[in-house]
Amino acid sequence: MTDPTTAPSVEDPESFRERAVSTLVTARDRTTLLTSCVEEPDLTAQHSPLMSPLVWDLAHIGNQEEQWLLRTVGGQEAIRPEIDGIYDAFEHPRSERPTLPLLSPAESRRYAAEVRGRVLDVLEGTALHGTRLTEAGFAFGMIAQHEQQHDETMLITHQLRKGPAALTAPDPEPAPLFTGPAEVLVPGGPFTMGTSDEPWALDNERPAHRREVDAFWIDTTPVTNAEYQAFIADGGYDTERWWAPAGWTHIRQHSIHAPLFWSRDGKQWLRRRFGVTEVVPADEPVVHVSWYEADAYARWAGRRLPTEAEWEKAARHDPAGNRSTRYPWGDADPRPEHANLGQRHLRPAPAGSYPEGESPLGVRQLIGDVWEWTASDFEPYPGFRAFPYKEYSEVFFGPDHKVLRGGSFAVDPVACRGTFRNWDYPIRRQIFSGFRTARSAGSA
Repeated sequence: MTDPTTAPSVEDPESFRERAVSTLVTARDRTTLLTSCVEEPDLTAQHSPLMSPLVWDLAHIGNQEEQWLLRTVGGQEAIRPEIDGIYDAFEHPRSERPTLPLLSPAESRRYAAEVRGRVLDVLEGTALHGTRLTEAGFAFGMIAQHEQQHDETMLITHQLRKGPAALTAPDPEPAPLFTGPAEVLVPGGPFTMGTSDEPWALDNERPAHRREVDAFWIDTTPVTNAEYQAFIADGGYDTERWWAPAGWTHIRQHSIHAPLFWSRDGKQWLRRRFGVTEVVPADEPVVHVSWYEADAYARWAGRRLPTEAEWEKAARHDPAGNRSTRYPWGDADPRPEHANLGQRHLRPAPAGSYPEGESPLGVRQLIGDVWEWTASDFEPYPGFRAFPYKEYSEVFFGPDHKVLRGGSFAVDPVACRGTFRNWDYPIRRQIFSGFRTARSAGSA
Protein backbone atom coordinates (compact mmCIF):
# COMPACT_ATOMS: atom_id res chain seq x y z
CA MET A 1 0.00 0.00 0.00
CA THR A 2 1.18 3.53 -0.75
CA ASP A 3 2.54 5.26 2.34
CA PRO A 4 0.45 8.41 2.81
CA THR A 5 3.42 10.16 4.40
CA THR A 6 5.74 9.63 1.43
CA ALA A 7 7.26 12.91 0.27
CA PRO A 8 6.61 14.07 -3.29
CA SER A 9 9.12 12.91 -5.83
CA VAL A 10 11.50 15.61 -7.04
CA GLU A 11 10.94 16.59 -10.65
CA ASP A 12 12.89 19.00 -12.81
CA PRO A 13 11.40 22.47 -12.19
CA GLU A 14 11.63 23.19 -15.91
CA SER A 15 9.23 20.34 -16.64
CA PHE A 16 6.70 21.95 -14.31
CA ARG A 17 7.28 25.28 -16.01
CA GLU A 18 6.65 23.75 -19.41
CA ARG A 19 3.56 22.00 -18.10
CA ALA A 20 2.25 25.24 -16.64
CA VAL A 21 2.69 27.08 -19.95
CA SER A 22 1.03 24.26 -21.87
CA THR A 23 -1.98 24.00 -19.58
CA LEU A 24 -2.48 27.76 -19.40
CA VAL A 25 -2.38 28.02 -23.20
CA THR A 26 -4.75 25.08 -23.63
CA ALA A 27 -7.22 26.64 -21.21
CA ARG A 28 -7.09 30.03 -22.93
CA ASP A 29 -7.58 28.47 -26.36
CA ARG A 30 -10.73 26.82 -25.05
CA THR A 31 -11.96 30.02 -23.40
CA THR A 32 -11.46 31.83 -26.70
CA LEU A 33 -13.45 29.19 -28.56
CA LEU A 34 -16.34 29.34 -26.11
CA THR A 35 -16.53 33.14 -26.22
CA SER A 36 -15.90 33.72 -29.93
CA CYS A 37 -18.46 31.32 -31.44
CA VAL A 38 -21.45 33.55 -30.58
CA GLU A 39 -22.29 37.21 -31.14
CA GLU A 40 -22.08 39.86 -28.42
CA PRO A 41 -25.76 39.64 -27.36
CA ASP A 42 -25.25 35.99 -26.46
CA LEU A 43 -22.14 36.88 -24.45
CA THR A 44 -23.89 39.50 -22.36
CA ALA A 45 -27.23 37.71 -21.94
CA GLN A 46 -28.06 35.53 -18.97
CA HIS A 47 -29.27 32.29 -20.52
CA SER A 48 -30.38 30.83 -17.19
CA PRO A 49 -30.60 32.24 -13.64
CA LEU A 50 -28.40 29.29 -12.67
CA MET A 51 -25.53 30.60 -14.78
CA SER A 52 -23.53 33.79 -15.25
CA PRO A 53 -23.41 35.69 -18.53
CA LEU A 54 -20.52 34.32 -20.55
CA VAL A 55 -18.81 37.70 -20.44
CA TRP A 56 -18.76 37.57 -16.62
CA ASP A 57 -16.91 34.24 -16.72
CA LEU A 58 -14.42 35.65 -19.21
CA ALA A 59 -13.42 38.64 -17.07
CA HIS A 60 -13.59 36.60 -13.85
CA ILE A 61 -11.02 34.20 -15.32
CA GLY A 62 -8.69 37.14 -15.96
CA ASN A 63 -9.33 38.67 -12.54
CA GLN A 64 -8.53 35.46 -10.64
CA GLU A 65 -5.39 35.05 -12.70
CA GLU A 66 -4.36 38.63 -11.95
CA GLN A 67 -5.00 38.32 -8.22
CA TRP A 68 -3.12 35.06 -7.71
CA LEU A 69 -0.36 35.07 -10.32
CA LEU A 70 0.43 38.75 -10.84
CA ARG A 71 -0.26 40.21 -7.41
CA THR A 72 0.36 37.27 -5.04
CA VAL A 73 3.10 35.34 -6.85
CA GLY A 74 4.57 38.16 -8.93
CA GLY A 75 4.20 40.94 -6.35
CA GLN A 76 2.90 43.34 -9.00
CA GLU A 77 0.56 46.28 -8.60
CA ALA A 78 -3.08 45.66 -9.45
CA ILE A 79 -4.11 46.37 -13.03
CA ARG A 80 -7.79 46.98 -12.31
CA PRO A 81 -8.44 46.78 -8.55
CA GLU A 82 -11.82 48.47 -8.99
CA ILE A 83 -13.32 45.35 -10.60
CA ASP A 84 -12.30 42.87 -7.89
CA GLY A 85 -15.68 43.05 -6.17
CA ILE A 86 -17.64 42.76 -9.42
CA TYR A 87 -15.94 39.47 -10.24
CA ASP A 88 -15.94 38.03 -6.72
CA ALA A 89 -18.03 34.87 -7.02
CA PHE A 90 -18.89 34.94 -3.32
CA GLU A 91 -19.98 38.56 -3.24
CA HIS A 92 -22.51 38.31 -6.07
CA PRO A 93 -24.72 35.26 -6.77
CA ARG A 94 -25.12 34.29 -10.39
CA SER A 95 -28.70 35.52 -10.55
CA GLU A 96 -27.65 39.15 -9.98
CA ARG A 97 -24.48 39.29 -12.07
CA PRO A 98 -26.22 40.67 -15.20
CA THR A 99 -27.10 43.79 -13.19
CA LEU A 100 -23.45 44.57 -12.38
CA PRO A 101 -21.32 47.07 -14.36
CA LEU A 102 -19.53 44.29 -16.23
CA LEU A 103 -16.71 44.88 -18.67
CA SER A 104 -17.84 44.64 -22.27
CA PRO A 105 -16.76 41.61 -24.31
CA ALA A 106 -14.01 43.66 -25.97
CA GLU A 107 -12.79 45.05 -22.65
CA SER A 108 -12.90 41.59 -21.07
CA ARG A 109 -10.79 40.11 -23.86
CA ARG A 110 -8.22 42.91 -23.65
CA TYR A 111 -8.03 42.62 -19.88
CA ALA A 112 -7.62 38.82 -19.89
CA ALA A 113 -5.00 39.06 -22.64
CA GLU A 114 -3.00 41.73 -20.79
CA VAL A 115 -3.04 39.65 -17.62
CA ARG A 116 -1.94 36.53 -19.49
CA GLY A 117 0.95 38.30 -21.18
CA ARG A 118 2.29 39.47 -17.83
CA VAL A 119 1.67 36.08 -16.22
CA LEU A 120 3.88 34.31 -18.75
CA ASP A 121 6.67 36.73 -17.85
CA VAL A 122 6.11 36.05 -14.14
CA LEU A 123 6.18 32.31 -14.76
CA GLU A 124 9.47 32.62 -16.62
CA GLY A 125 11.10 34.36 -13.67
CA THR A 126 9.56 32.47 -10.74
CA ALA A 127 11.52 29.81 -8.88
CA LEU A 128 9.11 26.89 -8.66
CA HIS A 129 10.17 25.96 -5.16
CA GLY A 130 10.58 27.51 -1.75
CA THR A 131 6.96 28.25 -0.91
CA ARG A 132 3.89 26.05 -0.89
CA LEU A 133 2.18 28.29 -3.44
CA THR A 134 5.01 28.11 -5.97
CA GLU A 135 6.30 24.59 -5.28
CA ALA A 136 6.15 22.60 -8.55
CA GLY A 137 4.23 25.50 -10.09
CA PHE A 138 1.15 24.88 -7.93
CA ALA A 139 -0.30 28.39 -8.26
CA PHE A 140 -0.06 28.24 -12.05
CA GLY A 141 -1.64 24.78 -12.09
CA MET A 142 -4.39 26.01 -9.77
CA ILE A 143 -5.22 28.86 -12.16
CA ALA A 144 -5.18 26.56 -15.20
CA GLN A 145 -7.63 24.29 -13.39
CA HIS A 146 -9.75 27.28 -12.40
CA GLU A 147 -10.00 28.45 -16.01
CA GLN A 148 -10.88 24.97 -17.24
CA GLN A 149 -13.57 24.67 -14.57
CA HIS A 150 -15.08 27.91 -15.82
CA ASP A 151 -14.78 26.64 -19.38
CA GLU A 152 -16.93 23.70 -18.35
CA THR A 153 -19.34 26.15 -16.73
CA MET A 154 -19.46 28.15 -19.97
CA LEU A 155 -20.10 24.95 -21.92
CA ILE A 156 -23.07 24.31 -19.62
CA THR A 157 -24.28 27.81 -20.47
CA HIS A 158 -23.99 26.97 -24.16
CA GLN A 159 -26.16 23.90 -23.54
CA LEU A 160 -28.77 26.04 -21.78
CA ARG A 161 -28.66 28.70 -24.50
CA LYS A 162 -31.57 28.72 -26.92
CA GLY A 163 -31.01 29.04 -30.63
CA PRO A 164 -29.03 27.25 -33.36
CA ALA A 165 -25.87 25.31 -32.71
CA ALA A 166 -22.76 27.44 -32.14
CA LEU A 167 -20.30 24.67 -31.29
CA THR A 168 -19.31 21.61 -33.29
CA ALA A 169 -17.11 18.61 -32.55
CA PRO A 170 -16.74 15.12 -34.01
CA ASP A 171 -18.67 12.31 -32.38
CA PRO A 172 -16.77 9.70 -30.37
CA GLU A 173 -15.49 6.77 -32.34
CA PRO A 174 -18.13 4.03 -32.67
CA ALA A 175 -17.54 1.33 -30.07
CA PRO A 176 -18.34 -2.36 -30.38
CA LEU A 177 -21.38 -3.39 -28.37
CA PHE A 178 -20.15 -4.00 -24.85
CA THR A 179 -20.72 -7.65 -23.91
CA GLY A 180 -18.69 -7.80 -20.70
CA PRO A 181 -20.06 -8.38 -17.21
CA ALA A 182 -22.67 -5.96 -15.93
CA GLU A 183 -20.90 -5.51 -12.60
CA VAL A 184 -17.49 -6.00 -11.04
CA LEU A 185 -16.63 -7.20 -7.54
CA VAL A 186 -14.34 -4.83 -5.63
CA PRO A 187 -12.67 -6.65 -2.72
CA GLY A 188 -13.02 -5.38 0.81
CA GLY A 189 -10.13 -4.11 2.86
CA PRO A 190 -7.96 -1.01 3.14
CA PHE A 191 -6.72 1.28 0.42
CA THR A 192 -5.14 4.73 0.18
CA MET A 193 -7.71 7.44 -0.55
CA GLY A 194 -6.78 10.96 -1.57
CA THR A 195 -3.26 12.17 -2.25
CA SER A 196 -0.35 13.87 -0.56
CA ASP A 197 2.02 13.86 -3.51
CA GLU A 198 0.06 14.93 -6.61
CA PRO A 199 1.71 18.33 -7.21
CA TRP A 200 -1.37 20.17 -8.47
CA ALA A 201 -4.02 18.40 -6.36
CA LEU A 202 -6.38 20.81 -4.65
CA ASP A 203 -6.93 21.03 -0.92
CA ASN A 204 -10.04 18.81 -0.71
CA GLU A 205 -8.13 15.92 -2.32
CA ARG A 206 -5.58 15.98 0.51
CA PRO A 207 -4.14 14.33 2.51
CA ALA A 208 -3.73 10.70 1.52
CA HIS A 209 -5.19 8.49 4.22
CA ARG A 210 -6.08 4.89 4.90
CA ARG A 211 -9.70 3.96 4.25
CA GLU A 212 -11.50 0.64 4.79
CA VAL A 213 -14.42 -0.49 2.65
CA ASP A 214 -16.36 -3.73 2.69
CA ALA A 215 -16.53 -5.78 -0.49
CA PHE A 216 -19.08 -4.46 -2.98
CA TRP A 217 -20.26 -4.82 -6.55
CA ILE A 218 -20.21 -1.82 -8.90
CA ASP A 219 -21.57 -1.35 -12.41
CA THR A 220 -18.95 -1.96 -15.07
CA THR A 221 -20.21 1.05 -17.04
CA PRO A 222 -22.37 4.08 -16.23
CA VAL A 223 -26.16 3.69 -16.41
CA THR A 224 -27.29 4.20 -20.00
CA ASN A 225 -30.17 6.10 -21.55
CA ALA A 226 -31.90 2.83 -22.43
CA GLU A 227 -31.65 1.61 -18.85
CA TYR A 228 -32.93 4.91 -17.56
CA GLN A 229 -35.83 4.85 -20.02
CA ALA A 230 -36.88 1.53 -18.48
CA PHE A 231 -37.12 3.30 -15.12
CA ILE A 232 -39.30 6.01 -16.67
CA ALA A 233 -41.50 3.46 -18.48
CA ASP A 234 -42.04 1.57 -15.22
CA GLY A 235 -43.48 4.68 -13.60
CA GLY A 236 -40.31 5.65 -11.78
CA TYR A 237 -41.22 9.33 -11.62
CA ASP A 238 -44.70 8.52 -10.33
CA THR A 239 -43.77 6.06 -7.57
CA GLU A 240 -42.99 7.76 -4.29
CA ARG A 241 -41.24 4.82 -2.64
CA TRP A 242 -38.19 5.14 -4.89
CA TRP A 243 -37.52 8.72 -3.89
CA ALA A 244 -35.87 10.44 -0.97
CA PRO A 245 -38.54 12.64 0.63
CA ALA A 246 -36.90 15.89 -0.47
CA GLY A 247 -36.43 14.51 -3.96
CA TRP A 248 -40.07 13.49 -4.23
CA THR A 249 -41.16 16.95 -3.14
CA HIS A 250 -38.81 18.57 -5.64
CA ILE A 251 -39.86 16.57 -8.71
CA ARG A 252 -43.56 17.04 -7.91
CA GLN A 253 -43.19 20.77 -7.38
CA HIS A 254 -41.28 21.21 -10.64
CA SER A 255 -43.18 18.61 -12.73
CA ILE A 256 -40.02 16.67 -13.56
CA HIS A 257 -40.65 13.46 -15.50
CA ALA A 258 -37.38 12.86 -17.39
CA PRO A 259 -33.75 14.05 -17.51
CA LEU A 260 -33.22 17.71 -18.33
CA PHE A 261 -33.44 18.55 -22.04
CA TRP A 262 -35.51 15.42 -22.83
CA SER A 263 -38.91 15.59 -24.51
CA ARG A 264 -41.38 12.99 -25.74
CA ASP A 265 -42.27 12.67 -29.42
CA GLY A 266 -44.81 9.91 -29.82
CA LYS A 267 -43.10 6.68 -28.87
CA GLN A 268 -39.55 8.00 -28.76
CA TRP A 269 -37.55 10.28 -26.52
CA LEU A 270 -35.74 13.29 -27.99
CA ARG A 271 -33.14 15.52 -26.42
CA ARG A 272 -31.72 18.95 -27.17
CA ARG A 273 -27.93 18.97 -27.22
CA PHE A 274 -26.08 22.20 -27.96
CA GLY A 275 -28.75 23.53 -30.27
CA VAL A 276 -29.50 20.23 -32.02
CA THR A 277 -32.58 18.08 -31.36
CA GLU A 278 -31.95 14.35 -31.77
CA VAL A 279 -33.25 10.96 -30.73
CA VAL A 280 -31.86 9.99 -27.35
CA PRO A 281 -29.10 7.42 -28.08
CA ALA A 282 -29.81 4.22 -26.19
CA ASP A 283 -26.21 3.20 -25.56
CA GLU A 284 -24.83 6.45 -24.15
CA PRO A 285 -24.55 7.09 -20.42
CA VAL A 286 -27.51 9.09 -19.21
CA VAL A 287 -26.62 12.73 -18.53
CA HIS A 288 -28.31 15.77 -16.94
CA VAL A 289 -29.85 13.90 -14.02
CA SER A 290 -29.91 15.13 -10.44
CA TRP A 291 -28.67 13.23 -7.41
CA TYR A 292 -32.31 12.62 -6.49
CA GLU A 293 -32.98 11.03 -9.87
CA ALA A 294 -29.84 8.88 -9.67
CA ASP A 295 -30.75 7.76 -6.16
CA ALA A 296 -34.33 6.93 -7.17
CA TYR A 297 -33.14 4.89 -10.16
CA ALA A 298 -30.74 2.94 -7.95
CA ARG A 299 -33.52 2.12 -5.48
CA TRP A 300 -35.81 1.06 -8.32
CA ALA A 301 -33.05 -1.23 -9.64
CA GLY A 302 -32.62 -2.81 -6.19
CA ARG A 303 -29.23 -1.20 -5.79
CA ARG A 304 -27.72 2.02 -4.43
CA LEU A 305 -25.26 4.71 -5.35
CA PRO A 306 -21.65 3.93 -4.43
CA THR A 307 -20.09 5.90 -1.63
CA GLU A 308 -17.27 8.23 -2.54
CA ALA A 309 -14.74 5.85 -0.95
CA GLU A 310 -16.16 2.92 -2.91
CA TRP A 311 -15.97 4.89 -6.14
CA GLU A 312 -12.35 5.82 -5.53
CA LYS A 313 -11.33 2.30 -4.61
CA ALA A 314 -12.96 1.00 -7.81
CA ALA A 315 -11.07 3.67 -9.76
CA ARG A 316 -7.62 3.59 -8.17
CA HIS A 317 -7.00 0.32 -6.32
CA ASP A 318 -4.51 -2.00 -7.98
CA PRO A 319 -4.70 -5.33 -6.13
CA ALA A 320 -1.67 -6.72 -7.95
CA GLY A 321 0.59 -3.93 -6.72
CA ASN A 322 -1.46 -3.31 -3.57
CA ARG A 323 -1.41 0.42 -4.24
CA SER A 324 -3.52 3.33 -5.41
CA THR A 325 -2.80 4.61 -8.91
CA ARG A 326 -3.32 8.15 -10.22
CA TYR A 327 -5.92 7.01 -12.74
CA PRO A 328 -7.83 3.78 -13.38
CA TRP A 329 -5.36 2.80 -16.13
CA GLY A 330 -2.25 3.59 -14.06
CA ASP A 331 -0.09 6.62 -13.41
CA ALA A 332 0.28 7.99 -16.95
CA ASP A 333 -1.48 11.22 -17.89
CA PRO A 334 -4.73 10.74 -19.86
CA ARG A 335 -4.54 10.11 -23.58
CA PRO A 336 -7.44 9.98 -26.07
CA GLU A 337 -7.60 6.19 -25.91
CA HIS A 338 -8.10 6.33 -22.13
CA ALA A 339 -11.09 8.61 -21.71
CA ASN A 340 -13.50 11.12 -23.26
CA LEU A 341 -12.17 14.42 -21.89
CA GLY A 342 -11.40 17.99 -22.88
CA GLN A 343 -14.47 18.86 -24.97
CA ARG A 344 -12.97 16.69 -27.69
CA HIS A 345 -16.54 15.53 -28.25
CA LEU A 346 -19.77 17.20 -27.22
CA ARG A 347 -21.39 14.06 -25.88
CA PRO A 348 -20.61 10.95 -23.85
CA ALA A 349 -19.17 7.96 -25.67
CA PRO A 350 -21.19 4.71 -25.78
CA ALA A 351 -21.12 2.67 -22.58
CA GLY A 352 -18.23 0.23 -22.62
CA SER A 353 -15.92 2.48 -24.63
CA TYR A 354 -12.23 3.02 -23.86
CA PRO A 355 -11.11 -0.47 -22.85
CA GLU A 356 -7.57 0.92 -22.45
CA GLY A 357 -8.88 3.18 -19.72
CA GLU A 358 -10.45 0.52 -17.54
CA SER A 359 -9.32 -0.07 -13.97
CA PRO A 360 -7.29 -3.15 -12.92
CA LEU A 361 -10.58 -4.64 -11.69
CA GLY A 362 -12.22 -4.13 -15.08
CA VAL A 363 -14.44 -1.08 -14.42
CA ARG A 364 -14.79 1.21 -17.45
CA GLN A 365 -15.33 4.92 -18.05
CA LEU A 366 -14.63 5.97 -14.49
CA ILE A 367 -12.88 9.04 -15.92
CA GLY A 368 -14.61 11.25 -18.48
CA ASP A 369 -18.00 11.01 -20.25
CA VAL A 370 -20.21 11.98 -17.28
CA TRP A 371 -19.68 13.16 -13.74
CA GLU A 372 -20.90 10.38 -11.46
CA TRP A 373 -23.03 11.09 -8.41
CA THR A 374 -22.02 9.25 -5.26
CA ALA A 375 -23.99 8.62 -2.07
CA SER A 376 -21.64 10.80 -0.01
CA ASP A 377 -21.93 14.29 1.37
CA PHE A 378 -19.01 16.62 0.64
CA GLU A 379 -16.84 16.44 3.75
CA PRO A 380 -13.14 17.10 4.51
CA TYR A 381 -10.66 14.29 4.75
CA PRO A 382 -8.96 13.63 8.10
CA GLY A 383 -6.18 16.17 8.42
CA PHE A 384 -7.67 18.57 5.85
CA ARG A 385 -6.18 22.06 5.73
CA ALA A 386 -7.66 24.79 3.57
CA PHE A 387 -5.17 26.08 0.99
CA PRO A 388 -4.71 28.60 -0.41
CA TYR A 389 -8.15 29.96 0.55
CA LYS A 390 -11.06 28.46 2.46
CA GLU A 391 -13.64 29.53 -0.12
CA TYR A 392 -12.47 26.88 -2.60
CA SER A 393 -13.67 23.90 -0.53
CA GLU A 394 -14.17 24.52 3.16
CA VAL A 395 -17.26 26.71 2.94
CA PHE A 396 -19.08 23.99 1.00
CA PHE A 397 -18.49 21.11 3.42
CA GLY A 398 -21.60 19.56 4.94
CA PRO A 399 -24.81 17.74 4.06
CA ASP A 400 -26.08 20.30 1.54
CA HIS A 401 -23.74 19.12 -1.22
CA LYS A 402 -23.27 15.65 -2.72
CA VAL A 403 -19.98 14.47 -4.20
CA LEU A 404 -19.50 13.74 -7.90
CA ARG A 405 -16.45 11.93 -9.21
CA GLY A 406 -14.70 11.10 -12.45
CA GLY A 407 -15.21 14.12 -14.69
CA SER A 408 -17.19 14.44 -17.90
CA PHE A 409 -16.56 14.96 -21.61
CA ALA A 410 -16.46 18.69 -20.72
CA VAL A 411 -13.57 18.35 -18.24
CA ASP A 412 -9.98 18.99 -19.24
CA PRO A 413 -7.37 16.48 -18.07
CA VAL A 414 -5.67 19.13 -15.92
CA ALA A 415 -8.83 19.30 -13.79
CA CYS A 416 -9.51 15.59 -13.65
CA ARG A 417 -7.72 12.72 -11.89
CA GLY A 418 -8.56 9.72 -9.75
CA THR A 419 -8.58 11.85 -6.59
CA PHE A 420 -10.43 14.88 -7.99
CA ARG A 421 -13.63 15.78 -6.12
CA ASN A 422 -16.58 17.75 -7.44
CA TRP A 423 -19.72 18.66 -5.51
CA ASP A 424 -23.14 20.19 -6.09
CA TYR A 425 -26.65 20.46 -4.71
CA PRO A 426 -28.68 17.25 -5.13
CA ILE A 427 -31.24 19.08 -7.29
CA ARG A 428 -28.73 20.16 -9.95
CA ARG A 429 -29.31 18.81 -13.48
CA GLN A 430 -27.76 21.35 -15.86
CA ILE A 431 -24.33 19.88 -15.09
CA PHE A 432 -22.98 16.98 -17.14
CA SER A 433 -23.94 14.46 -14.48
CA GLY A 434 -24.74 10.76 -14.68
CA PHE A 435 -24.09 7.83 -12.37
CA ARG A 436 -23.46 4.14 -11.89
CA THR A 437 -24.91 1.92 -9.19
CA ALA A 438 -23.49 -0.48 -6.63
CA ARG A 439 -24.56 -3.11 -4.11
CA SER A 440 -22.97 -4.64 -1.06
CA ALA A 441 -21.29 -7.99 -1.71
CA GLY A 442 -23.68 -9.80 0.59
CA SER A 443 -26.82 -8.51 -1.09
CA ALA A 444 -28.72 -10.39 -3.78
